[in-house]
Amino acid sequence: MSPMGPVAVVDQVADKHGTRTIAESYLNYLYSEEGQELAVAHPYRSCLAFVAIKYATQFPILELFTAEDLFGGWTHALHTHFADDGTFDQMYQLRTQQPR
Repeated sequence: MSPMGPVAVVDQVADKHGTRTIAESYLNYLYSEEGQELAVAHPYRSCLAFVAIKYATQFPILELFTAEDLFGGWTHALHTHFADDGTFDQMYQLRTQQPR
């Protein structure tokens, strides 16, 4: 994964606009050592272990988790938190009911 989040070449878009070569080149650069060094300078975590280790003092260690670990999977999380009247709706309603 990119330090900025997931990235991808979207086949239909790249082919339609004739941008596949440049899009693939961008992704290759993004995941290169040089690209990851640039990411760290702006300050994103590197997804390359050897670059991340080099800058370990800049970024605290994070305890990572998955949706399965915390929420019982994406299906359960989406239903519980983002369906109508889920926790997101409940929090949003509370926020809009509070005086400003």
